[in-house]
Amino acid sequence: MRVITVGKKRSRGVQLIVDEYKDKLQHYCAIDDVLIRSNPKNARDIKAQIEEEDFAVINLIKSNDWVVVLDEHGQDVGSERLAELIGDAGLTGASRMIFCIGGPYGHGKQLRKRANVSLKLSSLVLNHQIALIVLMEQLYRAWTILKGQKYHH
Repeated sequence: MRVITVGKKRSRGVQLIVDEYKDKLQHYCAIDDVLIRSNPKNARDIKAQIEEEDFAVINLIKSNDWVVVLDEHGQDVGSERLAELIGDAGLTGASRMIFCIGGPYGHGKQLRKRANVSLKLSSLVLNHQIALIVLMEQLYRAWTILKGQKYHH
């Protein structure tokens, strides 16, 4: 699994929580997370910024990856359904699952088109750091569900 986040440098506290969940997830799957700096070319125009971020994310995705974009307009799923999606993705022959958290203005057209599924983490709009923490926790919860284990151990 890979988590790609577009945004500013993470606070130390957020990074500690992300690292804690990465350690927990290592028992189930290899996972890495990539932070792409938002507005990498300092575009003055929002559309140009979104396109640059989109390009940077697309370049990290291989043709046989199974891609999930996290978006406020995506499907609203519970933890059990997320576990099913992860299990189903494993049956597609994909080399890895990629979860994408967009920058301040969301995802670009190329990534939306490339995505296999679009999910929302919350009805609330979350900044990328909070979305990352929620995603990491839900990925861990999903794997414990898939393996029939208790979440708190």
